Amino acid sequence: IYISPDDYTLLVSKVTYDNLLSEPLMDISRSSLPDSVVAMKRAADVAGSLVGLVITAPVIAVLAMMVKMSSAGPAFYSQERIGYHRKPFRIYKLRTMTVDAETDGPALSADDDPRVTPLGRVMRKYRLDELPNLWNVLRGDMSLVGPRPEREFYLSRLRLLAPHCALLHQVRPGLTSLGMVKFGYASSLDDMVARLKYDLLYIQNISVSLDLKVIFYTVRTIFRGEGK
Repeated sequence: IYISPDDYTLLVSKVTYDNLLSEPLMDISRSSLPDSVVAMKRAADVAGSLVGLVITAPVIAVLAMMVKMSSAGPAFYSQERIGYHRKPFRIYKLRTMTVDAETDGPALSADDDPRVTPLGRVMRKYRLDELPNLWNVLRGDMSLVGPRPEREFYLSRLRLLAPHCALLHQVRPGLTSLGMVKFGYASSLDDMVARLKYDLLYIQNISVSLDLKVIFYTVRTIFRGEGK
């Protein structure tokens, strides 16, 4: 995808092009990440997810038993999401909703959602339900930091409102993201569009130091119980 940059973009961005006789078009369809950054990011993902799984394994086991005893249904649930280069994968979480939560079709969660169980509400507040995502990070489906993965059901609708959302698939989706830190969960397509600008900003400025900052603010959010 090539776009013609405006004056402001020319001033604040690095515009690269191959043909000196043509207009300086910006290629926004491919990630400009150096291989060294990609390698360091993946190494950090493997190390971080391994350490995280070892530390949180007892917590996940206890929460799984509590989920099983507190409501009917499995302790874990998986769901297909769209990841790196639009490759589908199955994301794993601790179940926070009733088993019949989407009998009428996909529906985004909102504040005071009656489908969320009492234990699920607590886990969501502290984002404990997402601890099994560490397995996805270790497998290479996800990264510690990156845009949160969505279902194709919502992505197909989001592309009609904001076609540039396709750029999110330049990188692996994340356990946490700049969009989650700055905006939070999306309970509607409009919210997804609003959060999109932060995720695209992350992709344009991706670095190990930015990842560390996002992780720091995510940990702060968890301890403050500001999730939902």
